[in-house]
Amino acid sequence: MLARDKGKILIVLHQELSSPGRVGQLLVESGFHLDIRRPPLGDPLPDTLEDHAGAVIFGGPMSANDTSEFVRRETDWLAVPLAEDKPFLGICLGAQMLVNHLGGSVAGHDDGLVEIGWYPIRPTEAGSGLIDWPEMVYQFHREGFSLPSGATLLAGAEHYPNQAFRYGRNAWGIQFHAELTRVMMQRWVVRGAHRFVLPGAQAGSDHLNGRMLWDIRLKRWLEDFLGLVFEGRQPQRTPATTHAVATNVTPDRRDGEPS
Repeated sequence: MLARDKGKILIVLHQELSSPGRVGQLLVESGFHLDIRRPPLGDPLPDTLEDHAGAVIFGGPMSANDTSEFVRRETDWLAVPLAEDKPFLGICLGAQMLVNHLGGSVAGHDDGLVEIGWYPIRPTEAGSGLIDWPEMVYQFHREGFSLPSGATLLAGAEHYPNQAFRYGRNAWGIQFHAELTRVMMQRWVVRGAHRFVLPGAQAGSDHLNGRMLWDIRLKRWLEDFLGLVFEGRQPQRTPATTHAVATNVTPDRRDGEPS
């Protein structure tokens, strides 16, 4: 049975061959259409989301602190979904742009540590009440972000305490990558191999082996999360609470770079 037409989602990518991966697949399966734009290649962003059901800004090899025109333009453009209260999801770079827009900061770890591979994540009390979180998530960043004023922390981790947050009713940011298909991960492992020598990074084989262990639960989380963000649909599965952490694990600077 075909899903009913739920409108279109603005998809913002940052490289010619970038893909929305499983996020795109799951949105289409749910009945959404994808309006794909690539601002670094000259694609404009809409002045309003009146004709869209929401928006997603994905990651990329650039930093949210870059002075490139499209980075500034995307960061400023976030005023549109915030003002219109349309569902918005920022993934890695997209989350960092949202943080910058809201007056937060994006920077590397004080000790130079990166998260490139699979790492544990812990929901806060607020996050546990929304959704059942995976124990491990896939990361590919050298920067992270502070928690913007007025935002609610949903999940954290040891070295980069701010991993997921919600701002207002409809703006969400996550540092990690649940969107990767198997082919995408293999491509990232090949093209990003030069980063595996960075402090805290994992070897390429660990990326692929970890997928066999933890990806099923990460995909299940993504299905529930997209339903929550874009349809306000509460997960059918009961959220877990045993791994909740306090919401005050946010030092002044804990920030990062997209894949």
